[in-house]
Amino acid sequence: MLFDRVKPLDAILATAEKKGLHRSLGPFQLTLLGIGAVIGTGIFVLTAEAAQKAGPGMVVSFMVAGFVCAVAALCYSELSSMVPVAGSAYTYTYAVVGEMMAWMVGWALILEYAVGASAVAVGWSNHAMGLLHGLGWDFPIPIKNADALMAKVELLFGASPTPDILEALRVGGWINVPAIIISAAATWLLVIGTTESARVNAVLVLVKIAALTLFLALTLPVLHAENFKPFAPTGATGVFGAAASIFFAYVGFDAVSTAAEETRNPQRNVPIGLIGSLGICTIFYLLVASGAIGAIGAQPLMDGGAAFSPGSAEMTGRCALIGAGSAQPLVCSKEALVHVLETIGWPALGRLVGLAAVIALPSVVLMMMFGQTRVFFTMARDGLLPDKLASVHPRFKTPHVVTVVTGIGTTIAAAVLPVGKLADYSNSGTLFAFFMVSIAVMVLRKTDPNRKRPFRTPGLWVIAPLAIVGCVVLYFSLPLTAILVLPVWGAVGLLVYFGYSRSRSHVGRGLIEPMDDDDPPIYGVKN
Repeated sequence: MLFDRVKPLDAILATAEKKGLHRSLGPFQLTLLGIGAVIGTGIFVLTAEAAQKAGPGMVVSFMVAGFVCAVAALCYSELSSMVPVAGSAYTYTYAVVGEMMAWMVGWALILEYAVGASAVAVGWSNHAMGLLHGLGWDFPIPIKNADALMAKVELLFGASPTPDILEALRVGGWINVPAIIISAAATWLLVIGTTESARVNAVLVLVKIAALTLFLALTLPVLHAENFKPFAPTGATGVFGAAASIFFAYVGFDAVSTAAEETRNPQRNVPIGLIGSLGICTIFYLLVASGAIGAIGAQPLMDGGAAFSPGSAEMTGRCALIGAGSAQPLVCSKEALVHVLETIGWPALGRLVGLAAVIALPSVVLMMMFGQTRVFFTMARDGLLPDKLASVHPRFKTPHVVTVVTGIGTTIAAAVLPVGKLADYSNSGTLFAFFMVSIAVMVLRKTDPNRKRPFRTPGLWVIAPLAIVGCVVLYFSLPLTAILVLPVWGAVGLLVYFGYSRSRSHVGRGLIEPMDDDDPPIYGVKN
């Protein structure tokens, strides 16, 4: 049962050939697509989260997370060159390992895309509120963030009413209205059919790269070696914990593989886009992290020898007690890069970097929500979710029902959860998807060794196990709540699968997929 109902690879490829999208993207556009998807809340916001967990050692954390993504990208490259169709990890798993594991991957991708979109929305909110504050206008505190709500929740679950928690309760907000606004706007745009063209994406990528380049030009000249000491105040545990969180900064490169069906010569260009975008982003991340640390330091706030948990009420309260402005350490900032530039005497240019984030981050919200709707839509088309979710709006020609459902879930999460927790929850689903892709590429080498592989993962029997081990290590380096999210979410998914999806699956009923509207369906062996 675990590995049954494999969707025939030839049927997937034949369907894509007949009903595929127009192939117009080249390697340059794919690389820009990957950079646009990757550079977002991770580097603009989570730099402070990583610093609180690892201190200056977060430089190593960026390297660890980048390495895990690189070996996973090599596995993605082989599968995407063999199966150049939309659907990414869900489609690969269905074609190689079977329906139940494909369902679990699709279910986990909800954590990557929908929860990831929520995290980016909260990151956008932080930068937008900071920009407005710089202009002399402050959003009302009760609807500015959900810090007080999180403090109240911690007290309800038995946390001690420490001065830090009480301070968070006093100065924090109860709901993140700006995050609600941007999530709702993204949902509306996706419903009416407004999507990014390659040209718009390229402009937004240039805005992000220009902002990061400006940051480097101002911080690297004032780098001080003493700010890197002590290098790893929280030890290896902190470094790997930060790597697990900063992993979110790399999430999105797999969007390149979802564009395989729209790519010219995907067998060559998709691997270039995957590896190229990851390489460029990793270089920027290492330099930006070094610039931030070297300019103002990045030592974590400690409580009795242990670092406060990022996003906790205690952390929020301690930062509030320290005060605002240049007196505040990097780990307290919700706009890490802006804060660094303000501290070293470039407040106006810091606001420009914040403006770049405000302009560019909504594109990441859109793309992540679009990725989620694509996965849901494909699962519904396969019969694993209600057919209604695959409905197309008669006027806008978009999957409006699944878009609204996704938008509601994304908006609720963005309204009440802090960015660090959302990123960790998103990472747990992403790591599972990468884990399954790494297994799938090895299984396919054994079960279908003669199939044409335009791109072969070099040293597969070393690279794929490294990806698997890396995903497992990062997963267990996440906070306990994020570790528990995946099995609990997976258990809910299994209940839905056996209670609804398995009996309605097209493959399970023997129906694979119609080739064209007028063609008879392809039937396979019913399991």
